[in-house]
Amino acid sequence: MKLGIILPLIAYLLLVAGLSVYSMRKRHEGNFLTEYFLGSRSMGGFVLAMTLTTTYISASSFIGGPGAAYKYGLGWVLLSLVQLPAVWLSLGILGKKFAILARRYNAVTLNDMLYARYRSPLLVWFASLSLLTAFIGAMTVQFIGGARLLETAAGIPYHSGLLIFSVTIALYTAFGGFRASVLNDAMQGLVMLIGTFLLLFAVIHAAGGMHTAVDKLQKIDPQLISPGGVGNILSPTFLASFSVLVCFGVIGLPHTAVRCISYKDSKAVHRGIVLGTIVVAVLMFGMHLAGALGRTIIPDLSIPDLVIPTLIIHVLPPLAAGIFLAAPMSAIMSTINAQLLQSSATVVKDLFLRVRPQHINNDPLLKNISSVITLILGLLLLAAAWHPPEMIIWLNLLAFGGLEAVFLWPLVLGLYWEKANATGALSSMIAGAGCYTLLASLSLQLWGFHPIVPSLLLSLIAFVTGNYFGPAEKSAPASPLAD
Repeated sequence: MKLGIILPLIAYLLLVAGLSVYSMRKRHEGNFLTEYFLGSRSMGGFVLAMTLTTTYISASSFIGGPGAAYKYGLGWVLLSLVQLPAVWLSLGILGKKFAILARRYNAVTLNDMLYARYRSPLLVWFASLSLLTAFIGAMTVQFIGGARLLETAAGIPYHSGLLIFSVTIALYTAFGGFRASVLNDAMQGLVMLIGTFLLLFAVIHAAGGMHTAVDKLQKIDPQLISPGGVGNILSPTFLASFSVLVCFGVIGLPHTAVRCISYKDSKAVHRGIVLGTIVVAVLMFGMHLAGALGRTIIPDLSIPDLVIPTLIIHVLPPLAAGIFLAAPMSAIMSTINAQLLQSSATVVKDLFLRVRPQHINNDPLLKNISSVITLILGLLLLAAAWHPPEMIIWLNLLAFGGLEAVFLWPLVLGLYWEKANATGALSSMIAGAGCYTLLASLSLQLWGFHPIVPSLLLSLIAFVTGNYFGPAEKSAPASPLAD
């Protein structure tokens, strides 16, 4: 083990624990469900920007994305920039209207919003099970990324690192709740920004400058500096698919959408859009460029996902490496805690309380169930991550696509199409989930498009068609499980 790297990391984890303890104390103020899962809707603009950005940017962006840039070249760096409008789209399309309706319905989860809009228990059950299934895949990716980071950069064996990482995440999420999540997100966003600047500067310096680095890439493989990337993977259909999957489709991600119902006021939204877009631009460009240029420093990695952890060791002194190690760890931890909270909220609010609504005001019981569910999920993810694949980016995108295929149209059309009804929404969910599962499991790409594109098209058609066969629905005056 490398003590010079591990000690700053331990200090960082202690700071995370401190914020969680603070959040536990704040939790005594107000209703448990609203405080634990939404932080009493008190986020300002800076915190909103950081939590939305760090929730969206994950192991795929700090580990998998740079790994793909290492393998496919500078073209992948440009490809990553299609994600820049993600924060603007999420807050712009959902934003104010979503938050106003959430307050009217006293909604705590995304499925609360769907029930209040469509008034269909069957739709909520299908949405809940779909969310839990996809989140298990998405969170497994984050666990793998965290363990690989500790393995390569700190010299901790993969399985030992996985245990350390999973226990830390499960504990601080279980006991700190949403407030701990967003406070840590704000701190983690700053750590990610500082770390990205440090690493990119060090990589460019170690490569001999940008001009020299690009020349070296060309000598290794001319396709590394071509727009199409190695093997011409970045075709127009791939670009279109990627834009839908990691930009437009992000609107339908539950852990992103729930951030849009937990901010304080409209001023926070405006600041969040500006700051969040800037942060996404810096992090995406900086990390992917570091991954691509890392090929000139370490040209023979057998597992591309190891490029960032390996670069940390090669281009930074031990203390700086330990400080920077907190940056990708932050990206991973912030995404996992958001997804763990959403999973816990789904089990408690959308499943348990729909069967046992009489416990809606039993705060001690709900508190215990929420913490236990979070810890159990952590153990399940630990088992799922025990045998990792070589490149985690594909598994992460697979899980992202599943969530988008289920939630995007029921969410967006439910907000903006007054005549949308439960029949159309449920038809859309089933068609999107079924099409995506079939195409992804068989590795089929119709006309060269990623499965998300035909799945979203089919789910949209199913929504419009099903809408004509169901009765018109009016939004409920409030969620039946309102707190």
